[in-house]
Amino acid sequence: MKIDLTETTSSKINQALVAARRAIGTPAIGMVLTLVVVTDEENAYDALKSAGDASREHPSRIIAVIKRVSRSPRSRRDARLDAEVRVGSDAGTGETVVLRLHGELVNHAQSVVLPLLLPDAPVVVWWPQGAPADPAKDPLGALAQRRITDAYAAEDPGSELSARADTYNPGDTDLAWTRITPWRSMLAAALDQQHVEVVSATVEGESENPSCELLAMWLADRLKVPVERTVSAGPGLTAVRMETKNGVIVLDRPDGSLATLSMQGQPDRAVALKRRDTAELLAEELRRLDPDNTYAATVKFGVAKLGGRPEPEPAGAAAAPAPAAAKKAPAKKAASK
Repeated sequence: MKIDLTETTSSKINQALVAARRAIGTPAIGMVLTLVVVTDEENAYDALKSAGDASREHPSRIIAVIKRVSRSPRSRRDARLDAEVRVGSDAGTGETVVLRLHGELVNHAQSVVLPLLLPDAPVVVWWPQGAPADPAKDPLGALAQRRITDAYAAEDPGSELSARADTYNPGDTDLAWTRITPWRSMLAAALDQQHVEVVSATVEGESENPSCELLAMWLADRLKVPVERTVSAGPGLTAVRMETKNGVIVLDRPDGSLATLSMQGQPDRAVALKRRDTAELLAEELRRLDPDNTYAATVKFGVAKLGGRPEPEPAGAAAAPAPAAAKKAPAKKAASK
């Protein structure tokens, strides 16, 4: 069931929610949290689909906040709120409220969202893209126990990770960190089997993929060994190699789906390690509402401490001139003839 409300208020939206629940025969509220999704019109469909799929595991009230850009001074002065209320089969297992904020109201989204939060239920805010510099100090982020960002959607993921470290507050997390949960589990299990000392490690993956940096920082922080970050064609993370005193432990995933775990003295094993979609990542993050101390220690370790991390080339940069020694080489060759 869908209800469209134009030039409305938070009070009228709450009334529409109650009326919609009664109309479909479910007057009781059976949701466990409020998920606030802050996005734009371009990405709203994908974000709402992922949130709706995640709500099948975590029944929730989903509030999508879409800030509409005003193009003229007059429209920027006029504050208007349009809303769409979805319940029943149109909203997964919970309720969905899509808020479109116009004019001056764009700067006061928290005043619209606050009356719509479920009473006595945790609040999670998710920015699929365009996360604020300091999520905990953002007006919407201040309402939440958990704040989810995604460094992968940033223009410069490396700088985004540095910003997340500088502004970290308990409750912050990032989907780039969630993506490496299976890798961390598999590597920890491999070390539990071997009981060997790791002396160095290498993390291989596509360029500008923050999950690769986070995995490398996690290994460096936990094992206290040098970790090198190398680049491959992808997709995503492709391999981790850990040098030990008894040989090499390799977890290799060249196709983004099936990985091979190789350890000294044991046969190679095939491991399912597929790349997960956003709904699965979001559902994993909604399983815990307490601070993630491991993520905090990892992101604060610092991207700059990784060895071999590729530096992004400036746009339109010309090829580097050949060294002087290289230029003289042909002349020497000719002389030797």
